[in-house]
Amino acid sequence: MKIKVVNQSPYLLPEYATPQSAGLDLRAHIQEPVELGPLKRMLVPTGLFIELPEGFEAQIRPRSGLAAKFGISIVNSPGTIDPDYRGEIKVILVNLSDEPFMLNPGERIAQMVIARFEHIEWTSVESLNETERGAGGFGHTGQH
Repeated sequence: MKIKVVNQSPYLLPEYATPQSAGLDLRAHIQEPVELGPLKRMLVPTGLFIELPEGFEAQIRPRSGLAAKFGISIVNSPGTIDPDYRGEIKVILVNLSDEPFMLNPGERIAQMVIARFEHIEWTSVESLNETERGAGGFGHTGQH
């Protein structure tokens, strides 16, 4: 699939790290290092603008390395970019650790996954079909 992109950052376009990767790494388009304090959040620009085909979204997800090593995640994970959005892709990072995190220019801050979506039509009914699971949820099986 080809997607139109405008890149206003000095960095190369996002690439897949391996042939089987689902996500493309997005980089921080900032001019100088910025400190993200414990339990603070920051809107980080990427310098990228995209034109998605109708019926596709871009999901913005945390990078597992930043989360595991530094407690850095995304507040609205996954973030959604709709196909009619034409603004700059920005990522809302949050520092969930008790240590400050230094964000550097060009640092990989998130992954972008392109996914197909469907629009639905509601059908109002009085009841739903029964299943083995039923209404069980939130750990109802007792398994760890």
